[in-house]
Amino acid sequence: MEVEVKLRLQDSAAHRQLTTILSPFLSKTLHQQNLFFDTPKNTLSSQLSVLRFRFLNNEARCIISLKSKPTLVDGVSRVEEDEEELDPCMARACVVDLARLGKIESRILKRVKEEFGVGEEMGFVCLGGFENKREVFYWKNLKLEVDETKYEFGICYEVECESGDPDGVKKLLEEFLKENGIGYSYSKMTKFAVFRSGNLP
Repeated sequence: MEVEVKLRLQDSAAHRQLTTILSPFLSKTLHQQNLFFDTPKNTLSSQLSVLRFRFLNNEARCIISLKSKPTLVDGVSRVEEDEEELDPCMARACVVDLARLGKIESRILKRVKEEFGVGEEMGFVCLGGFENKREVFYWKNLKLEVDETKYEFGICYEVECESGDPDGVKKLLEEFLKENGIGYSYSKMTKFAVFRSGNLP
């Protein structure tokens, strides 16, 4: 179970202010392309699940994820997540030719077949996706991920932090944002849900 605090930043100015204040603690910047897959009959989404390919830094890496049963309440996200690395060239070939997706050797795709009954004959469709610039900061023993997410219909800004103590982390982050006059609110939708809605929250 992945547990994260998710706070939506008010606008680009809030995002710029936060990343400027945190700049001494910057660890790395990741450029992500996120693509999502389901069957033509929405077999996965009908069971509150989604299959995602995440290409990192111009296809230097690719991570495939199966996310299931997400909840997002008062800025705290909980989701069952399983992930593994795929060869990025193989993954890109699957995007181009979706028939390959059901044939590659992958523990996660094996789970999709066994748990959701998705076989080669059913096939996959690509739902599309979005770009994300993620800046990773190590601050007060926390790993903060500050995102600038570019959808076809607009841009969202968010700060995330995975933690076993989400309430404590949320309190600390809220105090920090308020002290610095940075506008924020609790995230009410996952990035995938925003993408599927076609509208900014």
